[in-house]
This record gives sequence, structure tokens and C-alpha cells, in this order.
Amino acid sequence: MTAFRKRVRLAATLAILAAAAVSIDAQPKVARTPDGHPDLQGLWINNTATPLERPRDHGDRTAFTEAEARAYVERYQLDRTVAISRDKDFELDAAGDLDTYEPGELLPGRRNSLITDPSDGTLPPLAPPGQKALAERNAHLNTHYAENPEDLTLAERCLVVGSASVPPLQPAFYNNTLQIVQTRDHVVIVSEMIHEARVIPLNRSTHLPASVRRWTGDSIGRWEGDTLVVETTNFTGKTTFRGTSPELRLVERFSMKTPGVLGYSFTVNDPAFTRPWTADSQMTATDGPMYEFACHEGNYSLGYILSGRRYMEKNPPK
Repeated sequence: MTAFRKRVRLAATLAILAAAAVSIDAQPKVARTPDGHPDLQGLWINNTATPLERPRDHGDRTAFTEAEARAYVERYQLDRTVAISRDKDFELDAAGDLDTYEPGELLPGRRNSLITDPSDGTLPPLAPPGQKALAERNAHLNTHYAENPEDLTLAERCLVVGSASVPPLQPAFYNNTLQIVQTRDHVVIVSEMIHEARVIPLNRSTHLPASVRRWTGDSIGRWEGDTLVVETTNFTGKTTFRGTSPELRLVERFSMKTPGVLGYSFTVNDPAFTRPWTADSQMTATDGPMYEFACHEGNYSLGYILSGRRYMEKNPPK
């Protein structure tokens, strides 16, 4: 190789390296806390319109077409279909919201499911014990609904709204804002929907004794590089997500994709299912504000539901 060609190749290599350096420097840097970890603090909206499961007629496709996406989002915005499903596990059963300030959009790439494993984007089947427990819960709700205040759903009693505040975190019908507060030893996730604050210690490596159970489980966190990994166990049988049991071991991962975009994924390990499964989503930053959701104040619906049920018992529909 001639000296001239060597000089040309060297100049080209230096130019490529310089361009790469400029590109790296131009990328926005993720803010960090004094202890060096990514700063996850702030208000985040968890309101994706992407469904948990892939539509059955999509087969192996992992994304909506442009036309399908437009139709789906339009229908989603009109319906805002989130209800309490009494056919599956009487907890929040679909993504959605009711407020125009939380419209919800599909994830990047027009993804058609949050579930990434199994690869077909659908929930694995419930194992026989999981099927039995779910059937018993539904049977109790259908048979004894509104016999007593305790027989109403947790949401109707203003206690907790499904996975809006109980992990894994999924969109509810509205009020999908979360606040994250972070210190060296703890992370706190505050849910707008009803009032839940989940305190996650980072300086504890073992869970509470199995005899101690919580509606939101017992969470402990750790940093794996720039990813916050949270493992939660010790659930009760009062809160459930798509048929999960008190033996659920949930692993959540929070990572800053870019400033203003917080990656969120979770893996469900539960003998109620025939195999573990994983879902992947993201949250977007918001300036807020996040208001107090004082569900109990003026919760006249509780009395109306009970009195309406007593009326129906005395005057059954013909």
C-alpha cells in the first residue's frame, strides 16, 4: 500500500471516529443520583393502549398494520373499555382510561401485545390448581355479590384498584399517573389510583417470613447496572392478576430508555400458570400534577349497591 493510500485510510478512520464521538456526545444523558444510579424520580404516566395479549387473529405478527393501528386506537379512545371482569378474575382485565388527558397510544412499532414471552403474545394456560382457584373466586363473587360490604370488589370498596397500584403495574380506566421517589436505600412508587404507596427497600436481601402477607406483596430491590430490579413475593389471595396466586414471585425491571421514557417489564413466576411469562412496556414522563384520589370521600355508591341488591332480592326480575 502506498504512503498516499495509508494517509487517506487513516484520515477516513479518524473521520469516522470523530463522527461517532459527536453522535455519542449529542445523545441526551440520563440524570443520575448522588450515588451514581439513574434518577428515576418524577411523575410517570402508565397508560399505553397496547393490549396485554395479542389479538388472536394476528397469528405470528407482532405489530398492527397502519390501518389496524388507526382503527384500534380510535375504538380504544371511544370505548375506554376497562371493567371488572367477573369471567376471569374480577380484577381489571384490560388496558384503558376514561379521561381525555390520558388518551393512551400504542407502543413504538405499533406493537400488538405487551406479552413478549411466550412468543405468541398470549397468556399461558392456567394450571389445574389455578383454574380451580379462579373458578372458586368467580363463583363466590357471582353467588354472594353484595350480600355484605365485604362481598363487593376491592375497587368498589375504595381499597385498591387491581394492577393500577398492585404489581404488576398495568393501566386502569383512568388516573394512571405514578410518582417515583428514590433514595440510596429505598424507592417508593406512589399510585394516583386510590392512594397506594409501595416502599421498596434496596438494602434488604431477604423477604419477610411467609406468614406475613400483603396486598401489594413484599418488594425488595437491587440495581443490576442501570436497571432497577424489584422482586415481589408474599402476596395474599385478595389481589390477583389474570389468575395469579399468593405464591406469585414477580420480577419487575425499571430502566431509563431515554430522558422522559421509562422502560418497564415484568416476569410472572407462579404455579397457577403452566409456565412463567413476561411482558414489556414503557411509561412517559409528565409534569403533572398528580391529584389525591380520595375515593372514600362521598363513596355513596357502596350504600346504593347494597340497597339495590336488597331491593332486587325482594323484587326479583321477571
